[in-house]
Amino acid sequence: MSASSGARAGTERMTVAEAIVRWMIAQRTTIDGVEAPLFPGVYGIFGHGNVTCLGHSLEQHRHEIPTWRGQNEQGMALAGVAYAKAMRRRQIMVATSSVGPGATNMVTAAGVAMANRLPILLLAGDTFQSRLPDPVLQQVEHFGHPSTTVNDSFRAVVRYWDRIVQPDQILSSLPQALATMLDPADCGPAFVGLPQDVQAMAIDVPLAFLEPTVHAVPRPRASLDELTAAAALLRTAQRPLIVAGGGVHYSLAEAELQVFAEAHGIPIVETVAGKGCVRFDHPLYGGPIGVTGCESANNLCADADVVFAVGTRLQDFTTGSWTVFRRQTQIIGVNAARFDAIKHRSLTVVGDARETLVELGERLSGWQAPAARATQVAAEVAGYWRYIDSISDPGDSDDETLATYAQVVGAVSRQATPADYALTAAGGFPGELVNNWRALAPATFDCEYGFSCMGYEISGGWGARMARPDGEVYVFVGDGSYLMMNSDLYASVLSGHKMTVIVCDNGGYAVIDRLQVNQGGRSYNNMIKDSNIVEEVRVDFAAHAASMGCIAEQARTVAELEAALGRARLATRTYVIALNTHPNSWTGGGAFWQVGVPEVSSLPTVDAARASMDAGLVAQRRGV
Repeated sequence: MSASSGARAGTERMTVAEAIVRWMIAQRTTIDGVEAPLFPGVYGIFGHGNVTCLGHSLEQHRHEIPTWRGQNEQGMALAGVAYAKAMRRRQIMVATSSVGPGATNMVTAAGVAMANRLPILLLAGDTFQSRLPDPVLQQVEHFGHPSTTVNDSFRAVVRYWDRIVQPDQILSSLPQALATMLDPADCGPAFVGLPQDVQAMAIDVPLAFLEPTVHAVPRPRASLDELTAAAALLRTAQRPLIVAGGGVHYSLAEAELQVFAEAHGIPIVETVAGKGCVRFDHPLYGGPIGVTGCESANNLCADADVVFAVGTRLQDFTTGSWTVFRRQTQIIGVNAARFDAIKHRSLTVVGDARETLVELGERLSGWQAPAARATQVAAEVAGYWRYIDSISDPGDSDDETLATYAQVVGAVSRQATPADYALTAAGGFPGELVNNWRALAPATFDCEYGFSCMGYEISGGWGARMARPDGEVYVFVGDGSYLMMNSDLYASVLSGHKMTVIVCDNGGYAVIDRLQVNQGGRSYNNMIKDSNIVEEVRVDFAAHAASMGCIAEQARTVAELEAALGRARLATRTYVIALNTHPNSWTGGGAFWQVGVPEVSSLPTVDAARASMDAGLVAQRRGV
């Protein structure tokens, strides 16, 4: 867009919307030493709140920053979150919507990004700042609070929130939003509301604001006192343990973690977000920790005297609602965010994971944990893998024997290569994949279990494929999540981002049915057959996927699934494999999990479940 003759010296006159697009294009980053766009693209569904201004500018710059057409605002924003995860926060996607329901559809995706500490820039249309045409189409009016719009609902689920009410505000707001998304401690989604009249206003933009700028993610160093104290505590440990979280991936610290563990003979267990920090067959790998974890990892936790927690927010599924660690176990919390590092009276080390591992390793030079610790992890893990091999074996499955989730994951894992990427969320797949998937390379696994958002899987697969053009992207989704959000199968076909989707139909929300029954309740409203229905009708998922342009087939056995996976790898279009699976066969292990169980009930089974819950709480570690 050419500068107006009225622009001041050193400025260029353009609309607010144009300035935002030009600024996004100017932001750069480096990936493996190569300069690349920091904002590589925009997911957009246009409406009357963003099409005429922001949409116009995006069209004008379509070759510099591509816009990908979404099918649902929540889905496209979830794709952006998954993209950031797959890129380990080195690039940030943008999602834009119109005012009203288009904007509020993105609130759930913002919650996913917030819970998982992942960046995405959300640009939503808003009502008119002048208020002259109020109430406009899709405006929700708040009596007594005329400045409130539906976009205020984002405040609870973003790290940065702003509404641009004067053009000049973008000059400070956009850099602040970016700084938040790049900050390893505060990283999360940023929201900027764009009133329709303000988007259209002209502004003399300083040319410096539009100059290409290469950004680097900060690596804050821990204080010397914190490092010294952590080294001193570790040197006293007889049974130390490393808990590796997602922060290891975001810090690109997998190699440093492995060097640290090997140098000091400390076993490694992983959180859901941390899975893939080390290969599954590393001799110091103890398995996944917590509720969705395994006996070997949880036994190592129960026995540990010092826990070295790196890059984890210590969620309840990780800690077994704070029962997997003994009360006297001392925790060293290494995290870029002080909020996470201080949890449960941890000895706090606030800093970047990679740099902390290196600097702390230097202070521990010459020290190793007792050799018995490595012997212990080898014995524990040997039993764990024997169990996993036994449950993931396809056996003599036939048309009459439904495959289990473990067999499905095992079939895909056996065919996987180090370039392949596994993705899932919510439902029964997190526990099955965390246990049964054998990680072959760093950061090749995404289980969205911070917000545990059903519907993330297919949209997330679309975003992950954009970030990872090599290898396969395997999406594991249950029938419940598929029915919640599946339209990005169509988006992936339209955009040419091929993924392989495995749809396991177990007849409803089976994992929640398990929770319902295990806590003394009766099956109700989770499985289709136990809901208020007039007829149990099952969906033909293969036919549905085919109707959206996917290549799709129905597998009846594990052997047929394995054959279909071979065809899927050769395909160039999104490939969907559907199969019926067992509704109540799950991988064992795990840990205590605190949920609300009624104190009184007319059902003896609920009373018994409450007594069991109270007994489990006796071991709960109390903290802050």
